Amino acid sequence: MHGNFSPDGHMVAYTSNDSGTGKFEVFVQTFPLTDFKRQISTSGGYEPRWRGDGREIYYLSEDRKLMAVSVSPGAQPSFGAPKQLFQTRVPAGVTANRTYYVLSRDGQRFLVNSQTGDEPPKPITVVVNWTASLNKK
Repeated sequence: MHGNFSPDGHMVAYTSNDSGTGKFEVFVQTFPLTDFKRQISTSGGYEPRWRGDGREIYYLSEDRKLMAVSVSPGAQPSFGAPKQLFQTRVPAGVTANRTYYVLSRDGQRFLVNSQTGDEPPKPITVVVNWTASLNKK
């Protein structure tokens, strides 16, 4: 899930739990399909996104940190070690139904959908046609 094509369209980063570890990890594979496939997350990860120039991939780690992996393009691309950028406050757990962040094309700014510590709003009651009850005795 979370498939995201590189800017040049030759690779796809995605989330999968078929690594044998029992948790979700981030993988990169060529497109169209070849034998090239690499796991780029090291301790769980999901929601991969490419920087606009294709030289970096971002993803959320299992403990909800935003991570960055450098990409050296070429016939056999290579990937650096994941580096933590910052801790997020996205909800815990991997979901296919939502994306919790987007990044600017240059990878310098992130918009992150975060949880707050605020309690949920209290329900309100709306009374319609309340003036009609004033005339009743």
